[in-house]
Amino acid sequence: MPLSIPLSPEAALGDPARARLLVVTKRRATGLLGLMVAVFLAAVLLGEDRGLLGFVRAGAEASLVGGLADWFAVTALFRHPLGLPIPHTAVIPERKDQFGRTLGRFVQESLLTPALITERVRNARIARRVADWLADEGHAAVLAGYIADALHSLAGVVEEEDVERLIEEGLRRAVDRVEPAGLGAKALTSLMAAGYHQEAFDALLRGTARFLDDHRGDLQARFLAESPWWRPGAIDRRIFTRLLDGALHLLDEIVADPAHPLRGEVDTRLSALVRKLETSAPLHPTGTGGSGGDPGLRARIARAKDELLAQGHLPQLAASLWRDARATLAEQAADPGSELRTRLAGALAAAGQRLGDDPVLLARADQLVESVATYVAEHFHGEIGSVVDTAISRWDGEETARRLELLLGPDLQFIRMNGTVIGGLAGLGIHAVEVLLR
Repeated sequence: MPLSIPLSPEAALGDPARARLLVVTKRRATGLLGLMVAVFLAAVLLGEDRGLLGFVRAGAEASLVGGLADWFAVTALFRHPLGLPIPHTAVIPERKDQFGRTLGRFVQESLLTPALITERVRNARIARRVADWLADEGHAAVLAGYIADALHSLAGVVEEEDVERLIEEGLRRAVDRVEPAGLGAKALTSLMAAGYHQEAFDALLRGTARFLDDHRGDLQARFLAESPWWRPGAIDRRIFTRLLDGALHLLDEIVADPAHPLRGEVDTRLSALVRKLETSAPLHPTGTGGSGGDPGLRARIARAKDELLAQGHLPQLAASLWRDARATLAEQAADPGSELRTRLAGALAAAGQRLGDDPVLLARADQLVESVATYVAEHFHGEIGSVVDTAISRWDGEETARRLELLLGPDLQFIRMNGTVIGGLAGLGIHAVEVLLR
């Protein structure tokens, strides 16, 4: 009588301790049933069913009946007893799909109700737990590492052409929105307010003086070559020397004198250019800019911007930006002490600290989590129940039976032993009643 079925290797490997416990309890239940068989056979061979031996035989018979009945019931849950296709046996393999639907409905109707989930989420104080967890610098560093790795992985799977096209479109929109005239006016105003225009003017003067002095010979040769043929060369050389020395002296004088009139002339002309740019810019909603000014300048500026957009530099710039960003991201993600990870960890820890210290923000976060949980419970609890049903329907029936036997088998074997013992006690009681009635 095959009372014990070997466990599948997969199930046994899943939980070796549970598999050993199942084997041990099966042996105990089968051993107890075998003991009752031996007692019954001994009582029958002795041929006496009265007195004490009658009680022994009656108890052994009832134990066999109880033990066999419970063995049949336990075995029928997982397989056909003795391999016979008896109706209403192998319940789990044959009714696995029905079991999945029933379990799915139970999960949907009893465990995932909106009220129960909302109450559970409210009592869990998720926002406070998240804030406390994030405020710990070690936790924030771990999460920052996960985020950096995820960003690196995401950068490796996206299509380069799509990202480059997205960057190019963003650059094009940004450049298209920029008003060069207004931007130039603001830039010049800022430079003049800081005095940088005078520093640039000084650098230009020094550079000019250095160029003239370094190329004195070439300039003199050019001057002499273009002088009238009838003028003596000595006079031309003296004239050139005086002109060049005078120019260098003037440049040195301007550089040395912060109040030189020519500097004021530079300020005046730059201020006029600023006003010209401001009036050439389109009227802004804030009131800056205007529709007046130089139409020719406005047209030249617009044409220059259009030519810049049409030259094809933006795709190259977008590709370069994406390559640099991806390379930097890979480098930063691979280095545990990188600036990216450090900044992410600091930002996460600061966010957790702020969330924990601000009761209003904490209450809003709790309300948001509760609202999301309620929405999911109200709109998707049916899908979650169907997930349980679908997952169980995909299981193999025999494998499901083996896994459930591994989970429930030890307790069911104790039921077999209890049935054997209780059956024997019931047999003794019935025999005692029979003796009394006689």
